[in-house]
Amino acid sequence: MTFPDDRPSVLNLHVGEIVEVRGPDEILATLDRKGCLDSLPFMPEMLRHCGKRFWVSRRADRTCDTIENSGMRRMTNAVHLENLRCDGDAHGGCQAACLVFWKEAWLKRVADHRNGGNGSAASVQLEAARSRLMAFVRQAAGPEDQDGPSYFCQATELRRATSELKEKEWQQFLRDMFSGTLSVVQVLQVVLIRLFNKIQVSRGGLRYPSLGVGSGFGGCASKTPRAVLNLVPGECVQVKTTDEIRETLDGDNKNRGLTFDVEMVRYCGGRYRVRQRVEQIINERTGKMLRLPNDCVILDGAVCTGEFHQLCPRSIFPYWREVWLKRVDDGAGNVVSTGDSR
Repeated sequence: MTFPDDRPSVLNLHVGEIVEVRGPDEILATLDRKGCLDSLPFMPEMLRHCGKRFWVSRRADRTCDTIENSGMRRMTNAVHLENLRCDGDAHGGCQAACLVFWKEAWLKRVADHRNGGNGSAASVQLEAARSRLMAFVRQAAGPEDQDGPSYFCQATELRRATSELKEKEWQQFLRDMFSGTLSVVQVLQVVLIRLFNKIQVSRGGLRYPSLGVGSGFGGCASKTPRAVLNLVPGECVQVKTTDEIRETLDGDNKNRGLTFDVEMVRYCGGRYRVRQRVEQIINERTGKMLRLPNDCVILDGAVCTGEFHQLCPRSIFPYWREVWLKRVDDGAGNVVSTGDSR
């Protein structure tokens, strides 16, 4: 891909740097006939950030494969900005709230961030760009069938926009450490936990953390229970203890088909705000909208940290059954949070 005006496509950005999202015309000039750069789509939901400035929260050199569950994938020349997530506006109202990937070619480094960068592109320019991007989405999705429209987004194109990254390639963490995405302590902690769990599996012992996710520790032999709280955004809830949650899981650590993931253990006992109810998400493998048949919510501040998934920086929101939560009075309105929503 050739960039006009010799704009750099590789900035080698570090955590904490301030960048400005380029204008719509500049970004469109980097895209191919499918609206992608290196097979990664620039989505219509990202347009509202054009002309604005944000700080780099982490590099996006690695990401977990949520399509084939094959492990980690390598992304090139991309970062995550603050907590900029997709709101699903151009994708049928998908409620997954995925953290957006930003190619460095769509950004420019800001030398002096004291002035400017708080506006956005002209409305006419934005509308024209949105129309073109929506055309890319429709073209890539193809004709609608009996299962409804297909959707085309960064999540559905993740495998095409990345390459295989083997677990044994420990050098993958070096750039994360040099860029400020990860600390040496974080990397060492993950390595030690992985070694400990491998030893435990070989000797038939319990893995860390103690819930034993993936080891058939669910305590419910019959149909898993449910609770009806009818939670709404903004309500304060407390996550139940691991012992309480274990009693709601089957032998595969699921409640009515939803897995209680090992990354969720850290939030047990904590208090969080309900961010939103989740009733529909795009199936990343098929591109079809998936309607969730049972209660499901996401919580502000409760994200996957990647501690048990090779430190994936994607910060995916885990989904919570209401039976794993209890409504609490937040008193003065303060919420105790042990997570990072970024």
